[in-house]
Amino acid sequence: MEKTDSRTKLLEVGTKLFSERGLNGVSIRELSQAASTSISMISYHFGSKEGLYSEVLKQQFSSFQEFHELRGRISDPVAMVEEYLRWTFRRHRNNPYLLRFYTSELTNPTPFFGSIVQPVIDEVIRSMAAVIEEGIRQQRFRGDVQPTNAALALAGMVNYFFLSLHATENLISHDPEQDEKLVREYLAIFIKGVAAQA
Repeated sequence: MEKTDSRTKLLEVGTKLFSERGLNGVSIRELSQAASTSISMISYHFGSKEGLYSEVLKQQFSSFQEFHELRGRISDPVAMVEEYLRWTFRRHRNNPYLLRFYTSELTNPTPFFGSIVQPVIDEVIRSMAAVIEEGIRQQRFRGDVQPTNAALALAGMVNYFFLSLHATENLISHDPEQDEKLVREYLAIFIKGVAAQA
């Protein structure tokens, strides 16, 4: 196996194994055997097992780059909430391991949490809080809403859909064909609430 191929293969198997068992649950030997390469290739490409994990995390959280483009393109608060929901569905569908890394780093942070994961989460929550604050300023959202709490509630709502996938598969369709319908439903829940209108 060529060196470039071994790097790609190590990233591939590292993503799968680290997502299942975390940084400390996977040995260097397991990684090299699963990638059909020598242990020395981990050091050659990544410096260490931790270096490989760091690179896997960077790859997983690179999907958040698209958020910059959305914020630059969309100024309407309601449209941005809708697009945030759509982007979150797309992000989880296109990155099936991301949620595992996300929840693992939130509940049992590694030394890479502060440099890779937290900045991404901070940016998204702060940005969405700013969107909600603008919606309040425009009197499109309620004035008694705390923007950061609302941004966290929005993130929790849509991320929990994927987090609870196995627990709720008998309760609701998780078919990707339903994503657009769910985006509209979640938008309505977030913007209008669930209380009957008088």
